[in-house]
Amino acid sequence: MLILGIETSCDETSVAVVEDGLSVRSNLVSTQERLHLKYGGVVPEIACRAHLESLLPILDEAMKTAGITLNDLDAVAVTTTPGLIGALLIGVTAAKALAWTLKIPLIAVHHLHAHIFAAKLEHGKAMEFPCLSLVVSGGHTSLFLSSKETRHELLGATLDDAAGEAFDKVAKLLGLGYPGGPAIDSIAREGDPARVPFPRSYLEPGSLDFSFSGLKTAVLYHYQGLVGARCNVPLPRKELADLAASFQEAVVDVLVEKTLLALRKYPVKGVALGGGVASNSRLRKRLSLALEGRHIRPYFPPPALCTDNAAIVAGLAYYKYLEGELASLEVEAAA
Repeated sequence: MLILGIETSCDETSVAVVEDGLSVRSNLVSTQERLHLKYGGVVPEIACRAHLESLLPILDEAMKTAGITLNDLDAVAVTTTPGLIGALLIGVTAAKALAWTLKIPLIAVHHLHAHIFAAKLEHGKAMEFPCLSLVVSGGHTSLFLSSKETRHELLGATLDDAAGEAFDKVAKLLGLGYPGGPAIDSIAREGDPARVPFPRSYLEPGSLDFSFSGLKTAVLYHYQGLVGARCNVPLPRKELADLAASFQEAVVDVLVEKTLLALRKYPVKGVALGGGVASNSRLRKRLSLALEGRHIRPYFPPPALCTDNAAIVAGLAYYKYLEGELASLEVEAAA
């Protein structure tokens, strides 16, 4: 069964063809990093215009790479929520047009659930349920109890800034460039993660929610203090590395501790990781070490499947199709 996936929830335009849920025939992504670089973050209007320009050429190329035509498709899937509303509308409108024209089913996919499916796409039948699923991205930091590919109970979410957003803002503050996650991950390898004792916000006892706004503010004040003391002279690379490493460690500490807390509450067989920040090397290492000896398997996707892409959308859609979860042409995008 061949399903076409479309992903336009933020600043990546992606189209993929996946066979029987797990075999990726094509997965093309048009990135917009260059367009948003000078702003240090995603500008919605620019993102939407780029989606309009990229979507049809990417669609054509995805079909050629998969070695099929539109008439070979059995269904079309699209991310409908959450995301930037204008960006979502472009993908949803294209998917509706294809489903109506080709007279094939339309399948609506939740963006965060697709990120969880990235682990399934990598591990296949070896991935067992139930499992905990930690989705860490620029817009979301969420912890789910996943009973199967299509069923995810939200256990906790960010109350303010997402981890990925904090990475981007801190990277911009330190002059490390955009996107912030890879930039901080890179320079943090040169730094001391214990150099600056930044706060860890665990919220009230037993909470599985997240909060990173206080940490971001703490980094801002600390940085301003250092620069001010030096009469606005730029910090040496070693101090920047220590700052980045200390910030990253504070984020990772919270993510790992919340996951371990959830493991004490819910009996599961594994922990799945998803979202752009899931490619962070420190998070992957710390979480893997924490799961050792607990008889809990880590289900981590490769970095290429951590970022927004349409293969995880089309793959998840296959399982939704098997359960009869189809959408009508009246389905709406939701921010």
